[in-house]
Amino acid sequence: MNVNLYDFELPEQLIAQTPLLDRTASRLLTLNKESGEVNHNTFPDIINFLQPGDTLVLNDTRVLPARLFGTKEDTGAKAEVLLLKNVEGDRWEALVKPGKKLKAGSVIVFGDELKAVIDEEGEMGARMLTFSYEGIFQEILDRLGEMPLPPYIKETLDDRERYQTVYAKHEGSAAAPTAGLHFTDELLDQIRAKGVNVTFITLHVGLGTFRPMSVDVVEDHVMHEEYYSMSQETADLINETKQRGNRVFAVGTTSCRTLETVGSKFEQGLLQESSGWTKIFIYPGYTFKVIDGMLTNFHLPKSTLVMLVSALAGREHIMHAYEEAIAQEYRFFSFGDAMLIY
Repeated sequence: MNVNLYDFELPEQLIAQTPLLDRTASRLLTLNKESGEVNHNTFPDIINFLQPGDTLVLNDTRVLPARLFGTKEDTGAKAEVLLLKNVEGDRWEALVKPGKKLKAGSVIVFGDELKAVIDEEGEMGARMLTFSYEGIFQEILDRLGEMPLPPYIKETLDDRERYQTVYAKHEGSAAAPTAGLHFTDELLDQIRAKGVNVTFITLHVGLGTFRPMSVDVVEDHVMHEEYYSMSQETADLINETKQRGNRVFAVGTTSCRTLETVGSKFEQGLLQESSGWTKIFIYPGYTFKVIDGMLTNFHLPKSTLVMLVSALAGREHIMHAYEEAIAQEYRFFSFGDAMLIY
């Protein structure tokens, strides 16, 4: 399958640069995955598409202030580090700029309180770093680090918490699970009051978010590993939902990938508590084992995420929905509007 099948023209002015003041003020495009029917709503209307007994699964990862700006110790040249995942102790996997100048043995300093030595070069341009400091690393990171906004967002973010979901809990992500940014505690309470179950998984978003596809053939792409965990409580709730004949909705592609990873591990029977690393790549032809629907934002052309939603709703339906969204001037990407596939 050629990657270009998932390309489309997106006017630059439709890329949302800042979050809306009210999280729920975004628009909601709904797509019936069977018929391809598209309708236009506001985000709180999502409650009308959920039925008592359905289960909504959200990713409660929390984004690290993972972008650090420092200098090379020997030359004073500027250096940028984007933390991706904590490997062990003070050892991290990261992306660095400028990559050609920051090789194994390079030392980067961040003010007077933090220093990093590049130990080795990893896969896909990543580096392995070891930090040294006095005090508590997380507190230093909170002081020195910036939110790792995607490269297509040029505006600065006034409030860090607007790049966190209201239910963010477990710190470790290099990017936000952006489909969840639309929810408020009040809206989640209204959804629960309708009899819809709300539950959580964790997937720490990693390197794959920052890497465009570099192959021409879809099947040749290799995803980067990301850590996930799902409790037995969530597994039981999903099992009960499926047994009743109700639907499981993933909030975001990260929740979807976690649920489908766990579903693949326990194909013979019911879901069970699970944690580990996933590099699952979902594209058309994939058979979904757990989810029935998904809430998601609008994604980059030729991205693995466009392929994932195409696997759920069909490429033609997705491309038509995206045409509609562009024609109706929906806001795209991280701070943009949402789409519900049901």
